[in-house]
Amino acid sequence: MNNLKKIGLSALAGSLVAFSANAGEMSVSGSAGLYMSAADETGKTTWSNSDHVSFTGSGELDNGMTVTFSLELDGDEADDGVVDSHSVKIDTGGSGTITYSGHGGSSVMGGMDDKTPNAYEEAWDSLTQTGTDSVINGAGGNDMIRYDSPSFSGVTVHASMIMNSAAGYGGQYNDFGIVIKPEMMEGLELGMAFGETEATAGTPIDDSTVYVTYAFGPVTIGYQESESDASAASNSDESETMGISYQITDELSVSYNTHEYNDGAWTTDEEYSGVSASYTMGGITVSGHMNEVENRGGSSTAADVEGYELYLGFAF
Repeated sequence: MNNLKKIGLSALAGSLVAFSANAGEMSVSGSAGLYMSAADETGKTTWSNSDHVSFTGSGELDNGMTVTFSLELDGDEADDGVVDSHSVKIDTGGSGTITYSGHGGSSVMGGMDDKTPNAYEEAWDSLTQTGTDSVINGAGGNDMIRYDSPSFSGVTVHASMIMNSAAGYGGQYNDFGIVIKPEMMEGLELGMAFGETEATAGTPIDDSTVYVTYAFGPVTIGYQESESDASAASNSDESETMGISYQITDELSVSYNTHEYNDGAWTTDEEYSGVSASYTMGGITVSGHMNEVENRGGSSTAADVEGYELYLGFAF
């Protein structure tokens, strides 16, 4: 879930090529973008470019299962050559899906890092961060296995696992989550997730998050609390997040979000706030946000930092 990142111009291509071969199907899509971001901590405006092309192929097996392979090539991806993500997903045809992500997969905690509603990006995103973690999102990495269940009366179960990850964790990681959308109360969503990282044998770090969102008419509100508990008190992090979004028209939406974070060693919480907006007109989308952080790095004497992003996107 890290979306509010750059002010920019993005050209998004929809499905460019689609054809069938035997029992399978192959599609190709792509995008290109130009982004601009700025923050008063740097005193300058930054531009960047991104581009990618995605290949997706799927086919149905004789037993009713569907297998889908996805590969994304990204010329800007420095950590894995030109391959940004690749995965194999098996839809069991009634018992859920199993996904193996060789690169670019999202864990359950990672997908629930901030579920509060926003029109563009989170309040803690962009250049307002301290350089340390500002959100509790478990772990991610290559060679991840994930399971997502079908809905049982509005309840879905999710789990992911990384064994012996060498990419930033050194050990293993697993998490588990539940999402509830009560059928008797339309618009209400509750979710929780728990994860355990063991980068060092015998010293696990337990992550947890719980959130609730409710949509009524054009308004959606959300609240979320997260914790990361370790044997050392200085590694026991906490965060609290709130957000409200308003769909003014079918094309225009706005939101306001707040986020407080403490890494366990601070006497003062970092306090983030941000407003964002998005407008879509045909195949053109204009979005942006302005974020601010107070008590940066847990210091009440640190200067406040403000940053903004703008985004202009074309879909075709």
